[in-house]
Amino acid sequence: MAFSVTTPIYYVNSDPHLGHAYTTVAGDALARHHRQRGEDVFFLTGTDEHGGNVARAAEAAGMPPKQFCDEVSERFRRLTTAMESSNDFFIRTTDPEHERRVQDFVQHLYHDGHLYEGTYAGLYCSSCEVFYTEGDLIQPGNLCPIHNRPVEWVEEKNWFFPLSKWAPKLLELYDANPDFVRPRARYNEARSMIAGGLEDVSFTRATVSWGIPVPWEPSQTIYVWVDALLNYRTAQEYGLGRDVTAEFWPTSLHLMAKDILRLHGIVWPAMLLAAGYEPPRGLFVHGYFTTGGEKMSKTMGNVIDPFEVIDLLGADALRFYLMREVQWGQDGDVTWEGLHRRYEGELANDLGNLVSRATAMIVRYREGRVPEGRNALEPVHESVAARLDAVDLSGALEEIWTLVRSANRYVEEQQPWVLARSDEPEQVRALDDALYTLADTVRSLGVMLYPYIPASAEKILAAVGDPGAITWERAALGTLAAGSEVRQPEPLFPRVEK
Repeated sequence: MAFSVTTPIYYVNSDPHLGHAYTTVAGDALARHHRQRGEDVFFLTGTDEHGGNVARAAEAAGMPPKQFCDEVSERFRRLTTAMESSNDFFIRTTDPEHERRVQDFVQHLYHDGHLYEGTYAGLYCSSCEVFYTEGDLIQPGNLCPIHNRPVEWVEEKNWFFPLSKWAPKLLELYDANPDFVRPRARYNEARSMIAGGLEDVSFTRATVSWGIPVPWEPSQTIYVWVDALLNYRTAQEYGLGRDVTAEFWPTSLHLMAKDILRLHGIVWPAMLLAAGYEPPRGLFVHGYFTTGGEKMSKTMGNVIDPFEVIDLLGADALRFYLMREVQWGQDGDVTWEGLHRRYEGELANDLGNLVSRATAMIVRYREGRVPEGRNALEPVHESVAARLDAVDLSGALEEIWTLVRSANRYVEEQQPWVLARSDEPEQVRALDDALYTLADTVRSLGVMLYPYIPASAEKILAAVGDPGAITWERAALGTLAAGSEVRQPEPLFPRVEK
């Protein structure tokens, strides 16, 4: 089995923020889970580095565009590393290998008659680098629906892709694959766009110089979104030093925010169909973050810096919070207060204390060795796997937390410290069962939490004497060997002042 998952490539006109961290953590959690199940995985992220926005940002910074891209892209790479992302490749659209393949793709479409020359006149948002119809805009004022700023009227001679021609094929694709876009509301949204009629797409720009030159007309550059979307294909062709498209194409899952659904759900599959490639198997569209009910923005001063969270609480705390606080696929509010509440209440108290108590009692009552026993709790690994198969990342984490809560209740009900006072055979057996249940459950939790909080999960597994047990079959209860050596670890989530 093979599984490939992508984040969007992040635009380098500004620094990384919490939204970038969100999609990267989601992609990483899915990639880690599928590796646990023994599948070959290709996980891709990276940076989008061409276009007028980047050129203007570079000019404002007093740098040539490539130098500016190098510096900002490196900050995105540092965030990826700091979050312990296990991506197989980090692509940059200024990679010469990518640029050459983009030119080859566009040349192929041109040679096969899929591009035509024309003049575009329309309403353009320079921040999105997208043309809009009046019906797409916020009225009055012709405001961009994403940036809430007036769009401008642009006229230029370009090369066009006949997107309208591909509407019937796109409808066939959607109707044959009801899970092509998830959640369902986003599927309905994209399909309605197609059914309502599509306009042809300008594939080139005459007024943007910072981009990949059009092969047959170098005075123009390839539209930045065409360049960006093709990263999903080009990365498989060169990113691992060999072409792995035979293993991982078509892409299993693209992750993205809702503002780029049209480009990924309509333009991208149409491009691929025209070129003779299979479209991706699916897209998952998540929502936006707000904080205190307001959209996050540097202007509002309400941005949560992911580097600051990692420095204060660690990467696992950030990863957990992003997947736990907001229902995956929906908009949601994130705040420093909410972050501390989850950290103290669920990571430190629920999980950290469970691990500490379980290991301490085995060290104290059984000299650090797991006794013979049977696990008295109900397993959740099958429901967790089902949730992850449905790309329900927050739902899977809630399933895991039902076992965390069950284990904590079990400690209070069984009271091993009371059982340990008796030498009666029945009480000794009851204590052995209780201690085995706790050790084995902690181990199962370590396996299931590995996609979400990998560093902490590895510490949990090491503490119960099963450090290599991250494969998914080990998530089942009752698989911890009696006699495994247990040690009490340092606090997994130390107390931190707000």
